[in-house]
Amino acid sequence: MPDLDLSARSTASYDWSTTALGDAARWPLPLRLCSDLLLNSSLPTLLVWGPETVLVFNEAYAALAGPGYGRVPGGSVPPVMPPPLAAAGAALAAAWRGEAGVLADTALTFRRLDGNADNRFDLRLSPVRDETGTVRGVQIALAPATAQPAQEAVDDAGLRILVVEDNVDSQYLVCEMLKAFGHEADGVAHPDDALTLLASQRYDVLFSDVSLPGMSGVELVQRAISDDPALSIIFASGYGDTLLRHLEFPYQSLQKPYEIDQLQDALAKVVRQPGRR
Repeated sequence: MPDLDLSARSTASYDWSTTALGDAARWPLPLRLCSDLLLNSSLPTLLVWGPETVLVFNEAYAALAGPGYGRVPGGSVPPVMPPPLAAAGAALAAAWRGEAGVLADTALTFRRLDGNADNRFDLRLSPVRDETGTVRGVQIALAPATAQPAQEAVDDAGLRILVVEDNVDSQYLVCEMLKAFGHEADGVAHPDDALTLLASQRYDVLFSDVSLPGMSGVELVQRAISDDPALSIIFASGYGDTLLRHLEFPYQSLQKPYEIDQLQDALAKVVRQPGRR
């Protein structure tokens, strides 16, 4: 595989005007955010957008799939179904219905000019919704195949996470990242909406900003765990642990701005908790 250019990428790095997607400045927010995320991912990743199956992919995927993709990473309907889409099958159909999924240890064959390349990956499928909740696309990340049996991978993969963040753009981005990790995620901006969801649905993790409108994240968590003591808590704070020092319940905290790896580590600790429901 050729060396990759590791400099930062975003949709603004390319001229999309001649593609089916047109000028990136006019893209819907979900398409722009997901494209920025995948363009900077080290995992081979592609985004299927719209019923026409327009693709956006990153350099890691282009290097894996071989030459012939051109300077712009996608923005057109492929003449041949890419291997990840062909292999996804029912999981892809489920993602279009709004269900995130993981296909563990999936064999993919990429037909290249220098010969076929056979690889095995865990395909992580995440629905991409617009502001109305309608699924507009599906993101597929190609992670290294796990050595775990398929059933064990399924048991460990699916946390249900409620994200409480009053910055709507940040909330959307965090939820999409969590779905890309193979979890289920709902996002709300106000603590009252969080309490309504917590009363009607079961969640494994409450991931809340400390500073929220109406009540603090600490107050929200105190009310939430009084009803569900098994709920795992992760705080995000721009003020460090100053407001969290004297809390009497277990929690994890991330300092804003946090790295993706830090969020993954925090979720991994939840998965490893003894007796996790």
